[in-house]
Order: sequence, then structure tokens, then C-alpha cells
Amino acid sequence: MAVPVPSRQLFIAGEWREPLLEKRIPIINPATEEIVGDIAAATAEDVDMAVDAARTAFFSNEGKDWSSASGAYRAKFLRAISDMILERKSLLAKLETIDTGKPLDEAISDMESCASCFKYYAELAEALDLKQKITVSIQQQSFKTHVLKEPIGVVALITPWNYPLLMATWKVAPALAAGCTAILKPSELASVTCLELAEICRQVALPSGVLNVVTGLGSVAGAPMSSHPHVDKIAFTGSTATGIKVMTAAAQLIKPVSLELGGKSPILVFEDADLDTAAEWTIFGCFFTNGQICSATSRLLVLESIAAEFLEKLVDWSKSIKISDPMEEGCRLGAIISEGQYEKIMSFISTAKSEGATILYGGARPQHLKKGFFIEPTIITDVSTSMSIWREEIFGPVLCVKTFTTENEAIELANDTDYGLGAAVISKDLERCERITKAVQSGIVWINCSQPCFNEAPWGGNKRSGIGRELGEWGLENYLSIKQVTHYTSEKPLGWYSAPRKQ
Repeated sequence: MAVPVPSRQLFIAGEWREPLLEKRIPIINPATEEIVGDIAAATAEDVDMAVDAARTAFFSNEGKDWSSASGAYRAKFLRAISDMILERKSLLAKLETIDTGKPLDEAISDMESCASCFKYYAELAEALDLKQKITVSIQQQSFKTHVLKEPIGVVALITPWNYPLLMATWKVAPALAAGCTAILKPSELASVTCLELAEICRQVALPSGVLNVVTGLGSVAGAPMSSHPHVDKIAFTGSTATGIKVMTAAAQLIKPVSLELGGKSPILVFEDADLDTAAEWTIFGCFFTNGQICSATSRLLVLESIAAEFLEKLVDWSKSIKISDPMEEGCRLGAIISEGQYEKIMSFISTAKSEGATILYGGARPQHLKKGFFIEPTIITDVSTSMSIWREEIFGPVLCVKTFTTENEAIELANDTDYGLGAAVISKDLERCERITKAVQSGIVWINCSQPCFNEAPWGGNKRSGIGRELGEWGLENYLSIKQVTHYTSEKPLGWYSAPRKQ
């Protein structure tokens, strides 16, 4: 039985509100190409209302209602949200799959991760109470100094379509734990579960205006947030090109930003690896979530002496991937998010062929699927480092392959990119893994695996892959402002100036 997509409005000040222009954007199921609903299309005026609601909530009752309340108080709401996500896990996962085309099994895992992330930041919110007024050791005995950690203010959270609810959670949970109030702007290509998060917040009685959810086109609803004078910080996950625009707009007001952007991550496979194990991690690192992961290890660097045997295994493993309606049990590769993204990926593949690369496997629509934006897992060899397929983020199930002969050459090829999000090395030689870990220019390194992610560990990249880190205590710090408080404790006068003469 088909799962109906709820019809929602904008969520502002704890209420569902019609956008001022009353315009809607269709929701297209990528697996069927059918319109399954629509979302509200906000404008700058709607954004103003959401920012006003968040600002009011931040300062309400001198902050006692949220921003300066105890972390333990805020933690109760985060735990309630976590519990309700788990209660609705099955429905939320189905809505996520309908909206994005990702396999249902993945969506279920995503919902579990969302719930655990809210619970994790509830714990950090409580711990924050114990970290206030931390004494700073100073040399001068006539002064005493301590530090306060305060919420940075009203934050705008702009999130992508590949993990709609999870990427929103990575921002919403720490922002609320810190005491910030927020406006969440999900991608217009996948907003459904973020709107359901708003409904969950309404049902757990989250104070009005603490979280507002505004849907719409990025250029119309997202852009005004970056330049809004009453938004104190921007947290953005998405393409590097859009990240540049966000940073440029925020810079006009010296507004802090955290950016999690694109990637073109390498995976290095050496001769001592178990080739079947390495093959599975390689295809998982590139084809999971239909290849639509910023950290995807989409550049395979394999030692030349084992390349032929390893590529045979890669093809065999790729053939075993079940490509189907993502709602089907056991589906492991679903549909690309949209027709535009589908055409972009196919254009990359076509250009690679015209430039002399070899499509070793895949590269086309699966023959058994006549509708939907499906692309076979694709392996491309005979790739030069100047090709766009090697240098640009494809954001699809496309793996490019190059060989190397020495460890130094592998490191040089791994670092020959504008990006620096993730990297993986597959080898039983742990000393070699340690050398490569230090040499690779990325924010994350995986040893004998690819793509694991944990609430407790920092996530983020170097170079054009972004600024700052999410998750762990680092994710909470994104939304905190540090205030130094110093007391002069001596009864003696300062004595720097001569005392005025008595009249």
C-alpha cells in the first residue's frame, strides 16, 4: 500500500503557516517519476517571519525560556524528539525513500541514527551545565578569570537532499543543545522528513520559535538567510559552489559559518589486502546511498601489480548489487534524486568515454527498470588526472580507477585534488597505514574501511571541502560563543595614574 506524503506548510513560531505567496513546489518520487505531493515555497518575507520568531524565542523571558535555561532542561526536549523519531521510524523511513530514492534499509538506518544523535546531544547539553564558569589559570594574583559558554544566537541551518533528516539532525541537535534558536532550510528536492521533524517538535511542545522549518528554493528562501542581519551564524551542507555563495554573503556582516562541502575522496588498495574484503569496502565507499555522498571514496588508487585481479573482483561484486524499486526488500542501489542530477551524471560518463576512458562496468540505465532515475554502478578505467570524471565531484554511483607503483606515488595522486574530506587505505601493514594517514590531506581517514560515521567523532574536511567540524563535542562548539569574565579581586587601587589633587 502506498504511503501518502503529508501536506505541510511552513513551520514558524510553533505553528503551521501558509507561505505569503501561497506557492507550492511538487515532490517527485525519483523511483517512479510521479508527483506524490508538494511543499510550500517560501520567500524572503517568510524567512523574515521565521527569523523574527527565532529571535523572539532566543530572548524570551530574558533567555530563561530557552537560551539561558539549563542544559538539563533542553535535554528533556531532545530526548523526547529522539523517542518520537524511533516511534515513527518505519513511517519516516518510507517517506525518506519516497522523497529521495534511497533504499528503504538505508533510510531505516538513517532514522535510527537521527534518534541516537538527538540522544547524544541531550547528554552533551546536560554536561554543558558542568562546564560553565571554568576557571582559567592566570599568573596575576589580583585577578580571577573564568569562561562562560553561551549560545551563539539565532542560527540558519541549510541542509542537502542526500540525507535529508540526518543532515538536519547533525545541525539541529547540537544547535538546540547549545541553547540556540534555529531556522532550518532543507533542500527543495527533499524536505518531507524535515517537515515531519517540525511536527514532532510541535507534539513534544518544544517552545515556540526555537525551531522553525522553512521550505523552498535555495535561491529564494535559502539565500536571504546568509545575508540576514538577525541571523548570527550559518551552518551549510551542500555543494562547494553554493558554499562559496553562502560564505560570501555571510562575510558582508562578518557572520561565522561552518561549511561541509564537496569531496573527491581517494581509496588506496595495496597488495597485502584481502581482495574480496577490499572490493566490498570499495564499492560500499562509492555506491552506498546511490553514490550520493560528499565523502564517497570515488577515486580508486590500486597497486598496479594487483589491479587486473582486483578489478575483476570489483566487477563481480558490482554485479551482485540489487538495483530495484528502493522499497523492495534487499535493494542496495536505488534511484538518483532527480532528473537533472541523473542527466548530469550521465553527461560525466559520456564525456569520459569521449576523452578516451573505458567504461569497465555499468554506465547506463538498468535494462529491467524502465521508469525512474536509475543508473547502474559504474566503474571507469584508463582515466587521466586531467579528466573531469577524475577531478570533479560526480555525486553518483561512479568509481574512477588509476594504478600506482609506489606508496609515494599513491599519496601524490590521493592529494592531487581541490578537495579534502575523506580518504581510505586498505592494507594489513599498519605502519604503512599510519604513514598514509599523516600524509593524506583530508579531515577524515578510514583504515581498512570506508564511510563509517559516529556521533562522537568529528566530521568535516580541508581545502574546498569546507570549514569546521560537525558531530562530537566539536559539533556543539559550532553553536557556542566563548565569553571571558575577569574579576579584579585586590582591594588596592590600580595605581597606574597619579591620584587627582584634593581641592
